Parts: sequence; C-alpha cells; structure tokens
Amino acid sequence: MTPKPSLGFSVETLLPDARVSGPLRMGLVRLAESEWLVKAPDLATRNAAFDAHPDAVQVLPEARSAETELCDMLGVSGGIEQAARAHWEDFCILTQDAPGRPFRLTGAAVAFPTDWHLSDKMGQAVAKVHEPIDGYAEQLSAGVDRFLDGLRAPHIFGRTNAFVMPNGLWRYLPTDDPAQRFAHVTPENAGETLFVRCERETLRRLPKSQAIVFTIGVHVAPLGSLSDAGVARIAETLHGFGAGEGDRRAAPHYARALSAYAEARQRKAA
Repeated sequence: MTPKPSLGFSVETLLPDARVSGPLRMGLVRLAESEWLVKAPDLATRNAAFDAHPDAVQVLPEARSAETELCDMLGVSGGIEQAARAHWEDFCILTQDAPGRPFRLTGAAVAFPTDWHLSDKMGQAVAKVHEPIDGYAEQLSAGVDRFLDGLRAPHIFGRTNAFVMPNGLWRYLPTDDPAQRFAHVTPENAGETLFVRCERETLRRLPKSQAIVFTIGVHVAPLGSLSDAGVARIAETLHGFGAGEGDRRAAPHYARALSAYAEARQRKAA
C-alpha cells in the first residue's frame, strides 16, 4: 500500500475519508512519516486542558517502557503527558499481556475526549473500550484485533470519523439530556449552532516495546464554514447509519435542522 500524502488536518480535508454511511469499517489509509502529527499545534489550548484536568493522564506500570520509547521517538523529555502537551494529538498506548493476547489500553494522555472518560477505559481490552459503539462487536472487533496483531513498525495507518455537535468545545463530555443539548438549533441557525467534529486517528507500533501508539487529533469547524460538498457529506450520516448508531450520536435531535440546512445549501449552489 502506497502511503497517502495526507488525510488532512482540518474538518474539510478529513471529511472525504470519514465514514458517513454503511456498516462499520476501519477505513484505514497508510500515511507517510511526515503526515503523522500536526506540525504547528496550538499548545496553549492543550496545556490549559491538561492543567485543568489532571485525570486526563493515566499510565499503568505495564506501559512504562512504551511511554519512554514514545518520548524518545518524539524527542520529548518526560512522559506521555509531556508528549501530549507538546503536540496537538492525544496519545494512547496499547499493550499485550503476551503475544496473541488482546491489546489493552494501558497508558493515555487525553486532553480532548469525545464523549468518553479515560478512567472508564483504562486497562480494558480494545473490544471493551469500543463497546458503546453500536455493531462494533459484530462487525468490526475481530478485524481490528487482527490488524493490531499484524501491525509492524515503521508503518503508520490513519483513519477519521465525523460527528455533529451542538458546540465547538474541545472537550466534549455532555451530561445533559440530548433534547436540551440541541434545543437551540433550528434550520435557520444550523450553520452557526451545529459543529462538525472529526477525530484524526493514527496507529503505529513501537519497534522495541512492541506496544502500539494510538493518536487522536481533534478538529472542529462550524457547519456553515464547510463547503457545499462538506455539508452534503455530513448530511449523509442522517440516513447512512442505523438507528442504534444514530441514537448514540443524538441524531434525532438535530436531524431536522441539519437536513433543512443542507437542502438550502444545495438549492443555493444550484
């Protein structure tokens, strides 16, 4: 597989590769080393998040050697927190208890979570980490485990997803009722009140420890800032996902507004 020049580092450039319909899939592309991480990150935003949320960093003893190897690779002094403070991406470490065993999340520095809490996931196998995703166990779990087991250094693979949100917060951890969360959104103001959030995810194996580094780079943009093609693509999620996935994303609470906005943009473009 020839490395792809880039998945992009913005919502607009990531959307073409994001899953918007059909069954769950990894949707991986191979990336060049130069396209692994954002080159000019907003470190002030990153540092503020870590300063305010010390629980955003957790490392189990079995991840310590991989943590050191990762920092050496990045040229960063310290641990995984310092690595994540120096880059736009969140870093997660996946390790095996023994060859052939499931990979587990054993270290992470996650400043910008998307509706999940690190404390709930630490120490869990990858399949358990993804348990809330509708259809993951049936459609994707076995394939993900095979891919992780077969991943070899120095190859880097990337993928992306896309979500519709009612705000542009970097940390998205809602606790309110979805109906209230999207109550302010209307077809008329959807361009300003709905946001598209993409997670640019990468996977690579560390050659010495044989752990896998999973990075998550969050990119957010107002719906109205996207091109007509970008708006049309994110609108596909309204009918492209099954009811279980749509409900998990709170789609019933913004579907009318997003659909009407997308149709208005399409008419205007025509």
